[in-house]
Amino acid sequence: MPTNYKLYVSHRFVKFSTMTLYFLQYMFLIQRLNKTKQVLNANEKISYHIDALFGKGVSNALPRQLTFSYSRKTGRIKSFGINGRLMGTLRSDGGIALTIFGASILLNERSFKQNCIIPKEEALPFVSEGRSLFCKHVEWFGSNINIGSEVVVIDKSEVVHAVGKSVVSQSQLLGRIGDVAVRVREGIKSRGEQQNP
Repeated sequence: MPTNYKLYVSHRFVKFSTMTLYFLQYMFLIQRLNKTKQVLNANEKISYHIDALFGKGVSNALPRQLTFSYSRKTGRIKSFGINGRLMGTLRSDGGIALTIFGASILLNERSFKQNCIIPKEEALPFVSEGRSLFCKHVEWFGSNINIGSEVVVIDKSEVVHAVGKSVVSQSQLLGRIGDVAVRVREGIKSRGEQQNP
Protein backbone atom coordinates (compact mmCIF):
# COMPACT_ATOMS: atom_id res chain seq x y z
CA MET A 1 0.00 0.00 0.00
CA PRO A 2 1.44 3.41 -0.93
CA THR A 3 2.20 5.87 1.82
CA ASN A 4 -0.03 8.57 0.37
CA TYR A 5 -3.39 6.78 0.38
CA LYS A 6 -5.42 9.72 -0.95
CA LEU A 7 -3.12 10.10 -3.95
CA TYR A 8 -3.33 6.35 -4.58
CA VAL A 9 -7.13 6.38 -4.48
CA SER A 10 -7.46 9.45 -6.68
CA HIS A 11 -5.16 8.13 -9.41
CA ARG A 12 -6.14 4.49 -9.25
CA PHE A 13 -9.91 4.41 -8.89
CA VAL A 14 -11.45 7.74 -9.89
CA LYS A 15 -12.67 7.95 -13.49
CA PHE A 16 -13.98 11.22 -14.86
CA SER A 17 -17.18 11.03 -16.85
CA THR A 18 -17.89 13.39 -19.70
CA MET A 19 -20.35 15.27 -17.49
CA THR A 20 -17.60 15.86 -14.91
CA LEU A 21 -15.34 17.19 -17.64
CA TYR A 22 -18.06 19.57 -18.89
CA PHE A 23 -18.57 20.81 -15.34
CA LEU A 24 -14.83 21.35 -14.88
CA GLN A 25 -14.68 23.27 -18.17
CA TYR A 26 -17.55 25.44 -16.91
CA MET A 27 -15.76 26.11 -13.61
CA PHE A 28 -12.49 27.00 -15.39
CA LEU A 29 -14.40 29.38 -17.68
CA ILE A 30 -15.94 31.15 -14.66
CA GLN A 31 -12.53 31.42 -12.97
CA ARG A 32 -10.95 32.80 -16.14
CA LEU A 33 -13.72 35.38 -16.51
CA ASN A 34 -13.35 36.41 -12.86
CA LYS A 35 -9.61 36.99 -13.35
CA THR A 36 -10.14 39.17 -16.43
CA LYS A 37 -13.06 41.02 -14.78
CA GLN A 38 -15.46 40.04 -17.55
CA VAL A 39 -19.02 39.34 -16.51
CA LEU A 40 -21.42 36.79 -18.00
CA ASN A 41 -25.03 37.79 -18.22
CA ALA A 42 -27.63 35.57 -16.55
CA ASN A 43 -28.71 33.83 -19.80
CA GLU A 44 -25.11 32.81 -20.54
CA LYS A 45 -24.56 31.55 -16.99
CA ILE A 46 -27.64 29.34 -17.10
CA SER A 47 -26.73 28.09 -20.60
CA TYR A 48 -23.22 27.08 -19.50
CA HIS A 49 -24.57 25.52 -16.32
CA ILE A 50 -27.16 23.43 -18.19
CA ASP A 51 -24.58 22.30 -20.74
CA ALA A 52 -22.22 21.30 -17.93
CA LEU A 53 -24.86 19.27 -16.09
CA PHE A 54 -27.00 17.75 -18.84
CA GLY A 55 -24.69 17.57 -21.87
CA LYS A 56 -23.21 19.87 -24.46
CA GLY A 57 -25.82 21.59 -26.63
CA VAL A 58 -28.81 21.01 -24.32
CA SER A 59 -29.05 24.74 -23.65
CA ASN A 60 -30.02 25.24 -27.32
CA ALA A 61 -33.57 24.29 -26.27
CA LEU A 62 -33.81 27.33 -23.98
CA PRO A 63 -35.73 30.36 -25.23
CA ARG A 64 -33.84 33.62 -25.54
CA GLN A 65 -35.77 35.54 -22.89
CA LEU A 66 -35.68 33.83 -19.50
CA THR A 67 -36.84 35.39 -16.24
CA PHE A 68 -34.64 35.09 -13.16
CA SER A 69 -35.07 35.45 -9.43
CA TYR A 70 -32.03 36.38 -7.37
CA SER A 71 -31.01 35.78 -3.77
CA ARG A 72 -31.27 38.88 -1.58
CA LYS A 73 -28.19 37.99 0.46
CA THR A 74 -25.73 36.89 -2.23
CA GLY A 75 -27.20 38.34 -5.42
CA ARG A 76 -26.80 35.00 -7.21
CA ILE A 77 -29.38 33.39 -9.45
CA LYS A 78 -31.85 31.40 -7.37
CA SER A 79 -34.27 30.17 -10.04
CA PHE A 80 -35.22 30.74 -13.66
CA GLY A 81 -38.33 30.39 -15.80
CA ILE A 82 -40.33 31.60 -18.77
CA ASN A 83 -43.12 34.18 -18.44
CA GLY A 84 -43.63 33.49 -14.76
CA ARG A 85 -43.53 29.67 -15.08
CA LEU A 86 -40.69 28.09 -13.11
CA MET A 87 -38.26 25.93 -15.11
CA GLY A 88 -35.64 25.15 -12.49
CA THR A 89 -34.02 26.08 -9.21
CA LEU A 90 -30.29 26.14 -8.59
CA ARG A 91 -29.35 23.86 -5.69
CA SER A 92 -26.60 24.61 -3.18
CA ASP A 93 -24.54 21.63 -4.44
CA GLY A 94 -24.32 23.13 -7.94
CA GLY A 95 -27.12 21.09 -9.48
CA ILE A 96 -30.37 22.26 -11.00
CA ALA A 97 -33.70 20.97 -9.72
CA LEU A 98 -35.91 20.95 -12.80
CA THR A 99 -39.67 21.23 -12.81
CA ILE A 100 -41.86 19.17 -15.13
CA PHE A 101 -42.31 22.26 -17.30
CA GLY A 102 -38.54 22.85 -17.46
CA ALA A 103 -37.84 19.21 -18.28
CA SER A 104 -40.37 19.26 -21.11
CA ILE A 105 -38.68 22.36 -22.58
CA LEU A 106 -35.21 20.78 -22.42
CA LEU A 107 -36.53 17.51 -23.88
CA ASN A 108 -36.93 19.34 -27.20
CA GLU A 109 -33.16 18.92 -27.58
CA ARG A 110 -32.42 15.31 -28.57
CA SER A 111 -29.25 14.96 -26.47
CA PHE A 112 -31.21 15.68 -23.26
CA LYS A 113 -32.80 12.23 -23.51
CA GLN A 114 -29.57 10.80 -22.07
CA ASN A 115 -30.71 12.24 -18.71
CA CYS A 116 -34.02 10.36 -18.84
CA ILE A 117 -35.38 7.03 -17.65
CA ILE A 118 -38.23 5.11 -19.28
CA PRO A 119 -40.06 2.87 -16.78
CA LYS A 120 -42.27 -0.10 -17.52
CA GLU A 121 -45.92 0.68 -18.28
CA GLU A 122 -47.25 -0.69 -14.98
CA ALA A 123 -45.05 1.73 -12.98
CA LEU A 124 -46.07 4.94 -14.80
CA PRO A 125 -49.25 5.68 -12.81
CA PHE A 126 -47.39 5.42 -9.49
CA VAL A 127 -44.46 7.54 -10.64
CA SER A 128 -46.87 10.17 -12.01
CA GLU A 129 -48.35 10.46 -8.51
CA GLY A 130 -44.92 11.29 -7.09
CA ARG A 131 -43.89 7.87 -5.79
CA SER A 132 -40.34 6.58 -6.14
CA LEU A 133 -39.27 4.46 -9.11
CA PHE A 134 -37.63 1.11 -8.30
CA CYS A 135 -34.82 -0.56 -10.25
CA LYS A 136 -36.98 -3.52 -11.26
CA HIS A 137 -39.37 -1.17 -13.10
CA VAL A 138 -36.69 0.52 -15.24
CA GLU A 139 -36.93 -0.40 -18.90
CA TRP A 140 -34.39 2.05 -20.43
CA PHE A 141 -32.00 4.66 -19.04
CA GLY A 142 -29.71 7.27 -20.58
CA SER A 143 -25.95 7.40 -20.40
CA ASN A 144 -25.82 10.48 -18.11
CA ILE A 145 -27.54 8.80 -15.18
CA ASN A 146 -25.28 8.84 -12.10
CA ILE A 147 -25.77 8.86 -8.35
CA GLY A 148 -27.31 12.20 -7.34
CA SER A 149 -27.94 13.40 -10.89
CA GLU A 150 -31.16 15.03 -12.01
CA VAL A 151 -33.41 12.49 -13.75
CA VAL A 152 -36.51 12.96 -15.89
CA VAL A 153 -38.99 10.07 -16.07
CA ILE A 154 -40.63 9.85 -19.49
CA ASP A 155 -42.77 7.33 -21.34
CA LYS A 156 -42.02 5.77 -24.73
CA SER A 157 -43.65 8.68 -26.56
CA GLU A 158 -41.33 11.08 -24.67
CA VAL A 159 -43.95 12.74 -22.47
CA VAL A 160 -42.57 13.87 -19.10
CA HIS A 161 -44.25 12.14 -16.14
CA ALA A 162 -41.94 13.02 -13.24
CA VAL A 163 -38.66 14.61 -12.22
CA GLY A 164 -36.37 13.55 -9.42
CA LYS A 165 -32.92 12.55 -8.29
CA SER A 166 -31.09 9.32 -9.11
CA VAL A 167 -30.18 7.19 -6.10
CA VAL A 168 -28.10 4.53 -7.88
CA SER A 169 -25.53 4.44 -10.67
CA GLN A 170 -25.98 2.94 -14.14
CA SER A 171 -24.32 -0.34 -13.20
CA GLN A 172 -26.63 -0.74 -10.21
CA LEU A 173 -29.81 0.03 -12.19
CA LEU A 174 -29.86 -3.36 -13.88
CA GLY A 175 -28.49 -5.47 -11.04
CA ARG A 176 -30.63 -4.46 -8.08
CA ILE A 177 -34.23 -5.58 -7.80
CA GLY A 178 -35.75 -4.01 -4.68
CA ASP A 179 -33.78 -0.78 -4.49
CA VAL A 180 -35.05 2.70 -5.31
CA ALA A 181 -33.66 4.00 -8.62
CA VAL A 182 -35.18 7.50 -8.66
CA ARG A 183 -36.50 9.47 -5.71
CA VAL A 184 -39.28 11.43 -7.41
CA ARG A 185 -39.60 15.07 -6.38
CA GLU A 186 -42.60 15.99 -8.54
CA GLY A 187 -45.03 13.97 -10.64
CA ILE A 188 -47.60 15.27 -13.14
CA LYS A 189 -50.46 14.18 -10.90
CA SER A 190 -48.86 15.11 -7.56
CA ARG A 191 -49.23 18.89 -8.02
CA GLY A 192 -52.01 19.01 -10.57
CA GLU A 193 -49.56 19.73 -13.41
CA GLN A 194 -51.30 19.01 -16.72
CA GLN A 195 -49.71 17.29 -19.69
CA ASN A 196 -49.30 19.22 -22.90
CA PRO A 197 -50.69 17.15 -25.80
